[in-house]
Amino acid sequence: MTTSSRIIDTLKRQLKVRGITYSGLAERLDLSESAVKHMFSTGNFSLRRLDDVCAVLELDIGDLVNISESQEQKIEQLSTENEKEIVTDLRLLLMTYCLVNYWTFDEIIERYDITPEAGLKYLRHLDRMKVIELQPGDRVRLLVANNFSWRKNGAIEKFFRSRVQTEFFSHHFQDDESIRIVKNGMLSRTSQLQVIEKLKAMGDLFDDTTWDERKLSASERHGTTMVLAIRHWFFEGFRNLER
Repeated sequence: MTTSSRIIDTLKRQLKVRGITYSGLAERLDLSESAVKHMFSTGNFSLRRLDDVCAVLELDIGDLVNISESQEQKIEQLSTENEKEIVTDLRLLLMTYCLVNYWTFDEIIERYDITPEAGLKYLRHLDRMKVIELQPGDRVRLLVANNFSWRKNGAIEKFFRSRVQTEFFSHHFQDDESIRIVKNGMLSRTSQLQVIEKLKAMGDLFDDTTWDERKLSASERHGTTMVLAIRHWFFEGFRNLER
């Protein structure tokens, strides 16, 4: 479904919610009912006419677009099969990673060793997977939710665990833009569950921040990873000293 089609559908839903019929809308716009029906059936709206309809709904066009996007079902995870397929091709994995982090196609091609032809092939592949919607002019519309994540213990998470985790934790974490906090203690089950909820909230904050900054250029943003983990654990060396 194109962006314009989604907006028209959203207009129809908003009219229905407010109990406004085509006849009632026609009266407010000083048009015939048949003209309004034709406008909605063909999707042939001028910007001025779209503004007029939004005014009747007490919305602006920005509100309409936001409602349209919020009502669309977006994927929060890839299928097991898609993850397995993506992880077999490092360039496809890179394209996927960049796109779900709101890079443009041109930014990816400019920075990485991927030709435009190969890049388009990957875009078509991801379009078939419903990760993106490939639009005219090689523009990309992302179809994943802003809280998108890799599958737990899935192919891509396993890849990062085996290939990336060691590299990540080898850092000294002593510069101004990094931090590593390791805490160890004794917690009751109730307290541990409370801490887990706060860690989840921190994860949500990270997702919200990446979403808020999605329109900044790739040169203004930097690859950033945050790891939050907690579990029952006792050092095996100490356990071996138990009576």
